[in-house]
Amino acid sequence: MTSFAQMLQQFDPDSPFVAPPNWLQGRTVFGGLSAALSLQAVLRECPTDFPPFKSAQVSFIGPVTQAQTFEASVLRQGRSVTSVAVDCMSGDDLALRTTLLFAQPRASKITHNSWGRPLVEGPSRYPALVLDRNVAPACAHNFEMRAAGGSLPVSGAENPELLMWVRHLDAQGVDPAVALVALADSLPPAAMTCFTEPAAISSASWMIDLPQPAVVGEWFLISSFSQQALEGYSLQDMEIWDESGRRVLWARQTVAIFT
Repeated sequence: MTSFAQMLQQFDPDSPFVAPPNWLQGRTVFGGLSAALSLQAVLRECPTDFPPFKSAQVSFIGPVTQAQTFEASVLRQGRSVTSVAVDCMSGDDLALRTTLLFAQPRASKITHNSWGRPLVEGPSRYPALVLDRNVAPACAHNFEMRAAGGSLPVSGAENPELLMWVRHLDAQGVDPAVALVALADSLPPAAMTCFTEPAAISSASWMIDLPQPAVVGEWFLISSFSQQALEGYSLQDMEIWDESGRRVLWARQTVAIFT
């Protein structure tokens, strides 16, 4: 089993990359890994004074079934904000197209925070979730998960919400933004809580925003809520907090549902 840290140490954006079997999600590579590697490809080549990662727009074009290559190009470099596009290829086919925004923190007299972390206890107060290897994809086993509320996948729930403490089994030495992007996609889609039996799903698009530059952490509380499921697609909101209660990521994802 290849850990996240080991894989990032071996990753070279200039060479074809083949994901280890434990990072697969059905017939494709775990989407959070492909997005994280797109960010890593930029961070590996950027100068030391490059702005911190701020947001991303990810389009999942097709499945990753062959060796991946990553091609990054700077779209615009301003005084505070730099935009970079990354194409992830699966062999000769485009698999992922990502636009990444890097932004320097700026002084502003406008500050507010209208969201608070859900009222849950710390991760040590909840038992580790035992994943069914016949249902959970291989990539899920690279994370430790502890349900802190909400519903469970494939439970026929009426409340389409996942609320879990999650951590990487090994992200030692990995850039905290890269680790956070991969971790943000660790849970199954929230709509799967409504399933009564396993069925296929596929992420179509993903928007990610970081309120402030990412910092190293261990446990993160992830809330994922399906706002609407209609005509075979779910629109879900996702938020992540660290153990101190600081919100570190907000995201929205469109998920195709095949049931």
